[in-house]
Formats: sequence, structure tokens, C-alpha cells
Amino acid sequence: MGKQFSLTTSDQHKLGAYRADPKGTPKGGMVVVQEIFGVNHHIRAVCDRLAEAGYVAVAPAVFDRFVRDFECGYTPDEIANARSYLGNLNWDHMMADIAAAQGDLKGVGPLGVVGFCMGGTASFLAACRLPGFAAAVSFYGGMIGKFADEKPKCPMQMHFGEKDEGISMDVVADIKKKQPQAEIYTYPDAPHGFSCDERASYRQPASDLAWKRTHEFLQKHMK
Repeated sequence: MGKQFSLTTSDQHKLGAYRADPKGTPKGGMVVVQEIFGVNHHIRAVCDRLAEAGYVAVAPAVFDRFVRDFECGYTPDEIANARSYLGNLNWDHMMADIAAAQGDLKGVGPLGVVGFCMGGTASFLAACRLPGFAAAVSFYGGMIGKFADEKPKCPMQMHFGEKDEGISMDVVADIKKKQPQAEIYTYPDAPHGFSCDERASYRQPASDLAWKRTHEFLQKHMK
């Protein structure tokens, strides 16, 4: 459904991206922020899914700053390799990459951002640091707790699994306390990555419910 193309950021960095367009007039645009596994099959499928729901979806390849065209799956070795790049992360650079994707969506209607894992933290930061988003959604953003004193400029929704070994419910409770305006949902039997149907941690009932809530949230705020 989608196409590969390139974006240029405000600091003149060129990065890859994937874009999926809906049939007919779009409801708006969504920036989709990857996990540490690149703009892989799962993230492209999320873009395609959003396009089917009526949104133009763009996923910027935020790892292109330090490793070009990186994407992988979810075997233990692939996960370990992807984690080896975590020391290269620069949130300011990621905001510039997200802003470039936002720019590509100009003119399609109201804009939102959704991210997963690392991208879930990035979507929260984009809501706080970048103007122009009407809604932001985070799936299991593991580092949101570190930034929870920042204030989103748009409505925010978050999804966490109660069995997530990397995000304790104490951290989620602290986020709820510091972000009382946000919609924050937890899923009792869901581990980390519960919304990715390519991972062993996939939990379809939790994923389906989280996506139902996501679509209702987008419909409410992206008008």
C-alpha cells in the first residue's frame, strides 16, 4: 500500500521514511514512530492500518542518523543487536526527524503522532516539544517516566501492559500523577510489546482494545 521515500530535516539530515495514503479524502495525518527495530514490517503495517482508517501515515527512519536503512525482526539476537544502538539515541535529533515527517503531512488535515516502545517515549516528547499536533498516542513508552514533568501541548493517550518487565506499575502511577489530563490505560495480562503481532509478547485482546481506544481518541481530537 505504501511507498518508501526520503525526508530532509531542519538541520539538513536526509533520512528514509515510509508513507501510506488512504483512498479518498484523508481525515488527517499521523506520524508513526518506530520501536528500536527500525521502520520494519510491523511499523509499515501500522502505517497501512492507519491509512485504511483514513489517515495519511508517515514513519520516519529515526535510526538513519547512525545506521542507515536499519530494520530487523524480534529474535533474541535481533533484539540484542537493536539494543546495541540505544547509546546513539538523541531525543533532539529525533524531534527534528519527527518534525520533518510532520512537514511532509502538511495540508492533509489535523495531525497526530503515535509511537511504540522507544517511539512511545518519542511521541510523548513530540507532544510536549513540537507545536502542531492535535493528538498524541504512546504504546509502552518506557522512558516517559523520566520526562513526565514536561507538559504536552495536545491531548495525550498512553497504553501500558501490567506485565511489562521494563515499565513498572509504580512508574505508570507516577506518570498518572504528573499527567492527570492524559488518558492512561493499563492491560492486566499484557507484557511489553503486546500490540505487535510479530512478537511472542503479542496479546490480541489487549491490542484490539488499545487500538479501539486509539481510534476513538483520534476521532475525538483530530477534527
